[in-house]
Amino acid sequence: MQLYNTLSAEERAQLIDEAGKQRLTLSFYAYAKIEDPKKFRDDLFIQWNKLDALGRTYVAKEGINAQMSVPAENFEAFRETLEEYDFMHGIRLNVAVEHDDHSFLKLTVKVRDKIVADGLNDDTFDVTNIGVHLKAKEFNQILEDPNTIVVDFRNHYESEIGHFKGAITPDVETFRESLPIINEQLKDFKEDKNLVMYCTGGIRCEKASAYFKHQGFKNVFQLEGGIINYAKQLKEEGLESKFIGKNFVFDHRLGERITDDIVSQCHQCGKPCDNHTNCLNDGCHLLFIQCDECQAAMENCCSTECLEITHLPLAEQVKLRRGKQVGNKVFRKGKSDNLKFKHSGELSDITLAKAQETKDIRQKIKVKKVLLGKAEHYYVKAQVGLFEIENQELNIGDKILISGPTTGNQELVLEKMLVNGTENSVAKVGDKITFEVPFRVRLSDKLFKIIG
Repeated sequence: MQLYNTLSAEERAQLIDEAGKQRLTLSFYAYAKIEDPKKFRDDLFIQWNKLDALGRTYVAKEGINAQMSVPAENFEAFRETLEEYDFMHGIRLNVAVEHDDHSFLKLTVKVRDKIVADGLNDDTFDVTNIGVHLKAKEFNQILEDPNTIVVDFRNHYESEIGHFKGAITPDVETFRESLPIINEQLKDFKEDKNLVMYCTGGIRCEKASAYFKHQGFKNVFQLEGGIINYAKQLKEEGLESKFIGKNFVFDHRLGERITDDIVSQCHQCGKPCDNHTNCLNDGCHLLFIQCDECQAAMENCCSTECLEITHLPLAEQVKLRRGKQVGNKVFRKGKSDNLKFKHSGELSDITLAKAQETKDIRQKIKVKKVLLGKAEHYYVKAQVGLFEIENQELNIGDKILISGPTTGNQELVLEKMLVNGTENSVAKVGDKITFEVPFRVRLSDKLFKIIG
């Protein structure tokens, strides 16, 4: 029984492009008591895999939290897999404002201790005693009340590119950090102010509202369905947007535009910009805002140091990374002394520029490629990899990519190879080839030919 992915992200992207069918990006969550999260996880994976559903889902004894990409033609069938469970009858599916067929390229369903890392002891308060849910029109109205305090319960790199006007935007990297900070900051307003909160899809506010009611706040409200659902209601009802800029999302898109206001700057030159990228240096991978000009000049890197590293031979890059944890993949998002125009904490509502036409928002798939075969062995001392060609032919001078979970994505130009033990310029289906590879190759690695 298949309970794991059998295709790499690159292979899945190619299949999606070949299918040419629209996919929908959506998210949902539900708090519920789940007795056996492992069985629940396995059942979901089996059902969703049949529907070609992709995405990232966390399940725990307290419920489910999911961000998904689903073929449009399978949307109702996907909904039916959820409504098999009583606690997800009529569940709200937050459909994204902007869609990208490559928003997710793998199906990941993981069992966690909690569906959101909030750092709270749920046994110390009533997690079901939540704040009042507000729809978009009601949310707009309460923002006009002078007794309202609105709080953004997202992280600094999310609020920097877009937020509600006048919101408190904590300078934090995790949700759990914001709870005690806001509690202390607003301790004198528990009786007489409206505490109004929002987040991306609503799940963080669901727990936060119960926590703040437990802390003694009398008037607690939350945006129903978060920014995603708010944007949907704006279009349906023709309402004015009190949110300005982009909504950060946790998939390959890294953001979807709510209004054409640009409220942030390129972290490198200061030009108005709200496009996130990840540093191309695999030993850094820092998340930061970068304009097109800096992206071209810095080749997707966050610093000259990282730029220099990407120009080193692959073997040298691998050597520099050896034994080091790539902390920037999780922490220090946009926090680096090299980024001179980073803003976080107290943010301005001033529009710096207006967005032009929407550009390609795909972040991960940069080249077109075709799968040739797989690795069979790596001769460590000789630094030679052995591969079997299973599809198409390979020629000297071709640009190739070796990809795997540990190896990452490594590109080479094939200058010399042995085909079935003899030097040759062409390898065909069924041939076994060997050639020098300046990094360790693993049996899980795939061999691709770059075609564009």
